[in-house]
Amino acid sequence: MKHFISITLTLAACMLATVSCDDFLDRESKTTMNDNNYWTNENNIRLFVNGTYGSYFNGYSDNWSSVYAPGVFKGEYSDDRTTSGAQPNILLSVPKDNWYKAEDPNRGYWLARRGAGPWNFAYIRKWNLLLERLETMHNSKTLSDEAYKHWSGVARFFRGWEYSRFVESFGDVPYQDHTISSDDFDAQYAPRNPRAEVMTHVEEDFLYALQNVRDNDGNDYVNKAVVGTIGARCMLFEGTWYIYHKNDEAMKTNTAAGLDIDAKAKEFLQAAVTLSSYVMNNYKFTFNTDFRTLFGSLYTRPASGEIILYRSYHKDVNSSSQHCIASYSNGNESQAASGNLSTIEAWICNDGQPYNSSTVADAKSFRLQDMVKTRDPRFEATFWDEPKNSQTGLYCEKFINREGVTYSYNGATRPTWSASCTNENGYPCVRYSETVLNWIEAKAELADKFGGAAITQDDLDKSINAIRKRPLDAVAKAKGVKQTAPLMLASLPDDPARNSEAQKKTLGYKTRGEVPQLLWEIRRERRMEFFLEQQRPLDIRRWGQLELMLGANNPELLIGGWTELDLAATLSATQAADLGRTEQKTNLKKTLNDQGFNLLTKANIGKVAVIPIAGYNADGTIILGDKITFDGTNFDKMRGFYVPVNIKDRSEQDVDVRNYLEPICTDIINQYASKQYVIVQNPGWEQ
Repeated sequence: MKHFISITLTLAACMLATVSCDDFLDRESKTTMNDNNYWTNENNIRLFVNGTYGSYFNGYSDNWSSVYAPGVFKGEYSDDRTTSGAQPNILLSVPKDNWYKAEDPNRGYWLARRGAGPWNFAYIRKWNLLLERLETMHNSKTLSDEAYKHWSGVARFFRGWEYSRFVESFGDVPYQDHTISSDDFDAQYAPRNPRAEVMTHVEEDFLYALQNVRDNDGNDYVNKAVVGTIGARCMLFEGTWYIYHKNDEAMKTNTAAGLDIDAKAKEFLQAAVTLSSYVMNNYKFTFNTDFRTLFGSLYTRPASGEIILYRSYHKDVNSSSQHCIASYSNGNESQAASGNLSTIEAWICNDGQPYNSSTVADAKSFRLQDMVKTRDPRFEATFWDEPKNSQTGLYCEKFINREGVTYSYNGATRPTWSASCTNENGYPCVRYSETVLNWIEAKAELADKFGGAAITQDDLDKSINAIRKRPLDAVAKAKGVKQTAPLMLASLPDDPARNSEAQKKTLGYKTRGEVPQLLWEIRRERRMEFFLEQQRPLDIRRWGQLELMLGANNPELLIGGWTELDLAATLSATQAADLGRTEQKTNLKKTLNDQGFNLLTKANIGKVAVIPIAGYNADGTIILGDKITFDGTNFDKMRGFYVPVNIKDRSEQDVDVRNYLEPICTDIINQYASKQYVIVQNPGWEQ
């Protein structure tokens, strides 16, 4: 990547602090940069902007941090991820203080729960200040017309993205389009604006940015393709939110303000189409790179036609430019949480059909060795092909290169780039698959809900089917992996899961009914494409499917992958004698010193359990049998879907409709009250 990855946030933080402090602005230094002498050239503007790239294009984050990073470490809050013991809650009570600042001054670990943004105006102030300084520079002829338009577009792009995240968390929020002085309490403690009003301003920012930022400002800097893809992401979220949350209590402030929710949904979805269409029509991105290379390239950006913006990690360029995420995909580190039965049932077979109706040989087998050959290639590229040391038996190896995983079983010394927090593989922060999936979903929603142009086969070929033609690497080919058949409009799969009991319990289903076949397949494509990339928390919230996070509604959330524990076990002579058996070596191939998925030991009697397949329904879906717990003698019965140890469902409160939005913490409410102002709490969170 270019310079911004090796530049820390220090200067940006200093500038942000100095411009927020009135006393500092009264003093001018001739030897150090401050607000009075900083705004003199375009390079300084670039430096001011670059210092925040790591907060927006997080990639694998930094060192042990996991903010917005892939969910193999601390994880995302979605139905794709299950752990042992009690499942983590999203939030059960209003926090007393502004706790979302815990990990970073402007970003916190809590963001993984929603994938959205905190109640914090620091970056909004930053971008408003930049717009004001750009105006001054332009008026004084310090900045050319072209440079002024570009950087104004960049500032408005980031302001729009920041506000979109803000709205994704809280719904209605105060809107600020200029910097606010320290004595302007009316502005500092302004009431919340209706979200549709705020997002109309956001839409204007994105469209301005699309018109004015540069087509190419150098590799991995903001350009029109970045604006089009991220802008479409935010507009798609908002447009679909209004479809599936139209009747929410929190939306009443918008209708009370005279805002037409249906019209706004249509407007924002059309903006998503406009933004993503620009990228598709004016750039030559293509799916010419195998899936693992996108996430596991060392040090430098891979030669890929799919990557729009990339974050490189290289300690020789910047000693702090390293991360820990690959370590939790390297096969050596245990994963505290990973995929579950709900996840793997959603994965399409390579004939383009769900497992229950597929004609691929062994399509109904859930053995990982079979699934890597029968499912879409992204399954093999995402998961270890044997039961492995995660809490669900499914191990995600997506976020490291092919070589990195071999050190867990080849006995060779592990290099630092795949160990601890010294990982140096890079991350495709913005990629073309999101562009086309945002585009096809927005178009499909417009067609289904608002009489928009019907989706054509050509539309599918430009989007989903183009992704499915992504090349396979040599490792995948050697396992027998095949590309997935194209999605055909004339013969769409009819997945029984669309109107399952789990779906019927979701807010989205209650609002709009069962998802049409085409939209269901678009959603499935997103689930396969973005596994553990922090997209799923946003998707299940905007579609009104947060209720799937409760095992009581969605039992398959609390069940792991298929395991044959008797074959995977390694028993030493002593262990075998304790169980009255003979010494045994695992049949797993990828182990170090024959240490397989070794759970059938004396210590695990009464703890380890599986759920077998008892039969099949008329539609071909599996019927789960009764749980079988290891008793020290029933080795031959320990084949089935692994049940994470001491698994416990989350609270029903966790999926109450109020939890679609974050509460405003007590600290903020008290700050308003201290100045004799009032801010209204989100529905359901009132104390």
